[in-house]
Formats: sequence, structure tokens, C-alpha cells
Amino acid sequence: MITTLSHFVSKVPSSVRIIFAMVLGLTLGSFSSSVYLGVNELANAFVMLLQMTAIPYIALSLIVGIGSLSPAKVTSTVIKTLVILSSLLAIVLAFILLAPIAFPNWKSAGFYSLNTISTAPEFDIISLFIPTNPFYALANGLIPSIVLFSIFIGVGLMQAKAKKTTLSALNGLNNAVVNVSNIVMKFAPIGIFCIAQRAAVTIDSEQLDGLQVYIVTCAVLVFLLAFVILPAIVATITAFSYRQILKCSREAMITAFATGSFFIVIPLIVEKAKQLIEQNANTSNCSKVLKADVSHLPSIIVPISFSLPVGGKLLGLLFTLFAAWFSGSQVTTSDYVQLLVAGIPQLFGSTTLAIPNLLALFNVPGSLFDLFLVAENIIVSRLSALLSVIFAVSLVLLIATSMLHSFTFKWRAFIRYLMLLPTLSILAFIALRFTFDAISYQYQGYDKFIQRDFIIMDVPTKVLSEPDQQFGSGQQGSLFNGNSVLKRIKQRGFIRVGYFRDDLPYAFHNSDGKLVGFDIEIINLLADDLGVSIEFVRIFHNQAKTLLSSGYLDITTGMPVTPRNMQEYTLTVPYSSQSLAFLVKEERRKEFSDWQNIVAREDLIIGIPEIFYSENVVKRYFENTTAWEISTPRLFFREKYQHIDGMLFGAATASAWTLINPEYTVIVPKPARPEISMAFAINTNDSAFEIFMRNWILMKQKNNDIDHLFHYWIAGKKPNVIKVLNNNRH
Repeated sequence: MITTLSHFVSKVPSSVRIIFAMVLGLTLGSFSSSVYLGVNELANAFVMLLQMTAIPYIALSLIVGIGSLSPAKVTSTVIKTLVILSSLLAIVLAFILLAPIAFPNWKSAGFYSLNTISTAPEFDIISLFIPTNPFYALANGLIPSIVLFSIFIGVGLMQAKAKKTTLSALNGLNNAVVNVSNIVMKFAPIGIFCIAQRAAVTIDSEQLDGLQVYIVTCAVLVFLLAFVILPAIVATITAFSYRQILKCSREAMITAFATGSFFIVIPLIVEKAKQLIEQNANTSNCSKVLKADVSHLPSIIVPISFSLPVGGKLLGLLFTLFAAWFSGSQVTTSDYVQLLVAGIPQLFGSTTLAIPNLLALFNVPGSLFDLFLVAENIIVSRLSALLSVIFAVSLVLLIATSMLHSFTFKWRAFIRYLMLLPTLSILAFIALRFTFDAISYQYQGYDKFIQRDFIIMDVPTKVLSEPDQQFGSGQQGSLFNGNSVLKRIKQRGFIRVGYFRDDLPYAFHNSDGKLVGFDIEIINLLADDLGVSIEFVRIFHNQAKTLLSSGYLDITTGMPVTPRNMQEYTLTVPYSSQSLAFLVKEERRKEFSDWQNIVAREDLIIGIPEIFYSENVVKRYFENTTAWEISTPRLFFREKYQHIDGMLFGAATASAWTLINPEYTVIVPKPARPEISMAFAINTNDSAFEIFMRNWILMKQKNNDIDHLFHYWIAGKKPNVIKVLNNNRH
């Protein structure tokens, strides 16, 4: 019975076994709360085994393939390759530019992200491609450099005297690498099962929120190109049938989709394409030399295509269009031209490096780069790898057909596809648009923000809506009684803290009416370490100095460290920082993308909340423009103040206000200015309390408490600390 079962399994095509393993892994993973024992290690081992043969195979294949070509035929082959590559590239780009038809009209806004202010590394195409040290490139997996180095060695080998002997040795070594790769692929069902099970367990369903439009559109686009458009085009003008093309590609497509890597299936693609091309070449009347040259094509074209901005790499352009739509940027036809001209060269490198620069083309917030990373980790990298496989196979088959002079235009199939495929594609995207519009989409940014609660420490708290009137002034002596702030806090049993109104996300009332926020939870930690409770008092900015100097308040929540605030208050060491940013309406994003343009304009009116207002900043940046000090950011959103063009703010604070007003957006003009530090204002003339707060803040920064709170309250990340309820303290 075991022998019969083993015989049956061996008869099942490997692609079917891989699909079954992937489905089984996803199914079991969806019902599991954790990864099975040993699954993570096996998944990593399988991917590493595939990577083990990929780089040697790329280098050897290119050297052997190019070195075996006749020098006289290289020029014509290159020209044909460029024409065919450009044609396929144009087809894929046309579909990518068509895909935004599916995007509906939804509101969106996001928490603050460091990517909003980050500067993308400068793209250096010279360093990427030219290997000053080939061994370094091989050791560090710099594929473009490895490809170029291998091409040059192959070209040099074309006219070498010992060409045949060298090629024979290299070809034998390359066959050994292929044999190793085939051995590794025998374990593919086990490896793919482990990868699928791990993926199903680790994917967070909440990560899909706000990304479903991009992911579904991307999936439909890849399905159309990989299973309909590209195979149909090749089948129409070559001797290969639609079934042969998919059969040649399916095993590599499944593995690439499961692992999310086109790179590791290059050996598999090359060998399958060679087999199909050799079958077709045997039926033609070409010379043996030409057939031999054509059989080497896959080992040249496929590795090279990995380094080019083709196939799945082009999905980076689709994300740029999605991000522009999602952030409310206006995308015109001229923007499409700019995207292609400036965007495609960026994709020679990795998409992770390219996306920040592509987002900058449309003045899209850098924070949307976080969405790109989430989408890539969930499924898009897998779709990208799948599309790259079918693109590479189509490219190789078309070039091989052109070299064999065996194009066979099938008019009946061409007419059928010409009528069907464009219509089918447009209808697919329009159907997606109607589907997205039909979904009862609910903007959730406000709810996610306003429903937040403490994650580390919750201590007994009393909240006053205003200070006690008798302590407005002149009560300093009776309040201090010669005691230091720390001693007074101990005697009183609570620390009295002033918090500013409309100070998102540092201090605000959540949906339950509870006073929460970044600064509020930091004060909770302080009170817990002092062994006291808290009395919060809502104050206006112009009250803080009097209430602190009188001794009524012990400390206030954070304020920017500006020359004005430093003169009026005793400030602690900084506990956080913000970058200067503008809060503007979505449609005016481009007007505020560059500091030079802003300071040069005389028609702008800039609002600056009083807590951020500084005469130095106004003199430095707004000589020509009009700068108004406003008492609260809330005024900026009212009809009466719509003449104000933009509000200068900290980027973190501005991002919080966009969650409440998603029709506005945050812009950090380029180049980014130095960050503004945030510090607590404390009682004047108490050096002991100042020293205590300095050491306490440094301690909380060292043990990452402030960092955890920043990522939760400011960046909107999930909490990764255990909450401590401290409800029994008196």
C-alpha cells in the first residue's frame, strides 16, 4: 500500500504538490494562534537553500551564455532584445496607468510617522551597477553589479583562445549548480507548507485596513497580465501555445508567489524555458549553430531581467499612484509622464529605496511608505514575484522566436484577443471601482485616535477644568512655605499638573471622557515613581507662568523649546522632539512642499499656535509672508479663519489634527529644518526638582518607556508593553 501511495505521489506534477502544500499550510495557519514547532526554522532553511544556488547560477549562466555566442550576432541580438523588451514594458506600463480607474473616493488620514520627515537615500545608479570589487558584490548579493560583471566576463570570453576549454569547465560547474537546485526543489512542498503556515499565522488582519483598495487592484492587475495578457500575446505571435507557456511558468510562479522572491526561482525559469525553446527549435529548419545560440538565451536574458526595472518591480509605480490618490493629491497626465521618466530609473535598485523618492514626486506624505511596507509583507511582494516570472518567460520566448525567424502571426486569435482583452481589462477595473464604492466604507482614523487609553500606567487622577481662582497671583509665599517642590508633593499626596487645551496628541479627552495622551501617561509614570496621585488642571498658555511661579502648579505638560519659552519658563531637559510642518488642505499640498517657495511668497497668511509662536522663527522664515499668532489650533478649521492658508506646527501635533479633520494634510517642506525639542515647564527657582526631572527623564529614555509611549500615542503603533493598573494607590 505504501509503495502504491508513493508511486501515486510521484506521478502527481510537482506544481500540483506545491499548490496543495501551500493551501494546506494557509488553511492550518488560519486556525492556529502560533507557528507550529520547527516550521519557522524549516521555512527559513528552504529559502536559504534556494538562495544558495541563485547567485552562482546567475554568474555562471551569464558567462557561459554570452561567452558561447558568436561575436558577429551580438549586435543584432541586442537590438531585437531591446525592441521586444520595450514593447513588453509598454504593455505592462499601460495597464498600470489604467489601474487607478478602480480607485474610489474615500477619506483618509494617518498617525505621525518618521517617514514623513525622513530623507530618502540618494539613488546612485553608477555605484549600483559598476562593481569596483566583484568579490564584494558576490558576497553581499549586489545583483546589478554581479550581472554587469558577468556580462563583461562573457564578452571577454567570446574571443578568448581557450574559449572551448573554459566554457566546457564552466558549463560543467553550472550543470552541477542546476543539479543542486533540482535537489532543493524536491523539498519544495515541505518548504512551501512551512512558509504558508507561518504567513497565515503572522498576518495581522488590522493591517489590511486602508490597504484593501491597493491590494485588490494589484491582484487583479497581476492576474490579468500573468494569466491573460502576456501569455495571450506570446501565443498569438509565436509557435508556443497558451497551455505550453503556462506549463513552462507554473512551477516557478507558484514557488515565487509562496516565497515572495523572483530571485530564487531564476534557475528554475531558465531550465524550463530552455526545454520549451529546444522543443520548438528542433522543429525548425535553422542551423545547429543558431539553435545552440538560442538555447543559451534563457541563461542570459532571465538573470539580466532581474536587474532591470521590469515585471513585478513596476508595481512600485502603481503604489505611487495609489498613495497619491489615498492622500488626496491631484494626479494629471503630466504627472504620469513625470512618473515614468523619473520613476523607472529609480526601480533599478530595490523598491524599498525607490518608493520614498517616488512618493516625493507627487508631494505625497512620507508616512505612506509605512503602508507600502505593510502591503509588501502581506502579499504584494508575492504578486510582484509572480508577475516577474511570467514577464521573464514571455521575454525569453519572444527573443528566441525572433532569432529563429519563426514568428507565426495567428490572425484569428489576434482578432479575438484584440476585441476581448482590452474590454475585459477595462471592465475589470470599472467593476472594482463600483465594488469599492458599494462597500460601506467608514473612515476610522478619528475613532482609532479618540478611543486610545493608557498602555503602561494608570494612576488615580483628579481633573479640574480650571485653576482655583485664589491662586491667580500673589500666593507664592503661602504655597511654598519654604518647602521644595518634591517635599510639597509628598506632603500633599499628589502632584498638580497643568495641561494645555487642544494639545493633541499630548493631552486630550478620549471617547470615554478620560484625560489621556503622550504627556499625560508620562506624568502617570512620574507620579507612580513619586508614590503619589495626580491632579490635572486645564490651563491656557498665558496662565502657565503665573501658576508655576506661585507654586500652585508643580509642572505643566510639554511645550516647544523656543527662545520665547526658554525666557519665560524653567524647562526640563527635552523628552521628545517634533519637526516643523504645515497643516494645509489636501488640494494645496504642492504650494507648501518647498521652503524656498514659501518664504518667497508675499500673499500667504500663516497661522502659528501661541505655544509654537516665536519671533525668531517669524523673522527667519516669514519676512515676506504674514504670520498670525492664534490662541488654539481649533480656530484654523473654522469658517471665520479660512483666509489663513496654512498653520505652522509640529509634525506630530499636526498629524493628530488630520485624524480629526481628514480633509487636511501634513507637509514637511524640503529641506527639513532642525527639529523642535519638547520639554516640561517646572517651578522656577527649585534646582533640586530640576535635577530630579533631568535624571528621571534620562532614566525613562534609557529604559525605553518614553520610546514605547511615543510609538503608541504619536505614531499610532500597537502597544508592545504590559499595562499596569495602579488603582489602589492613595
